[in-house]
Order: sequence, then structure tokens, then C-alpha cells
Amino acid sequence: MEMRITFPGGKKVNAEIGEVVIPTDQSVEDGGEGSAPSPFIYFLASLGTCAGIYVLSFCQQRGIDTEGMLLTQQMEFSIDDTGKKRLSRLTIDILLPPGFPEKYLNAIVKTAELCTVKKVMSDPPEFIITASLP
Repeated sequence: MEMRITFPGGKKVNAEIGEVVIPTDQSVEDGGEGSAPSPFIYFLASLGTCAGIYVLSFCQQRGIDTEGMLLTQQMEFSIDDTGKKRLSRLTIDILLPPGFPEKYLNAIVKTAELCTVKKVMSDPPEFIITASLP
């Protein structure tokens, strides 16, 4: 699989995979136009939406109505030993709709924990960054 990263101008950086373009921009405070989420916001969103697709699939497979279901994600940051701000805790709360079967409470949590993005963070890949001239 290959993703192309392009630079359309200003502080914008796009990720292109196949025909899909994922635009990013920096906030106005960080010198961008704020026209799209920053890469870090997409990263945070990937955690919540990944858990969300697992939860949605769980419910769809069992014919459970998701009307009124909501996942909320809270991020906590701390300052590390070097003085840098870091993500220290991420909490996802699954707000279940009325009538959700109580027998599935533990199962829905375990399902959300199957999120692939979370698993990659738990066992990170090797990163190799190179540069080449034309």
C-alpha cells in the first residue's frame, strides 16, 4: 500500500491514497488557514472512529438499533520530563441508546478495544524515513 503526501500551498499537506485526498492544514495560531484538521487531529479522530466502526458493526450484526448511540472521546495531556506536551490518556465512553441489551455491556467495550489503530499504538511499527534526490 502506498500513500502520497503532497504540498498544495501554505501550511497545507495532503495525503492521497488512490482517488481519496485527505486534506490537512495548521490552525491559524500555528500559521495555517485552519481550512482542514491538522494531522494530529486526524490521528485523534482515527482512534475514536476506529472504535466507532467496531461498535457499529457489533450492533449491526446483532440487529441492535444505534439511534441515540454516541461515543465521546476525552484526551488528557501532560508535560513530560523534557518539557514537551504529550498525550497521556485517552478515554472513550460509549453512550448506549435506550433499550440496548444489558447482556452486551462488557462485549461492546471489548469490541471497541479491538480497534486496529489502538492495537498499532500498543505494538508500534518500525519507522524508516529516507530522503532521495531526483
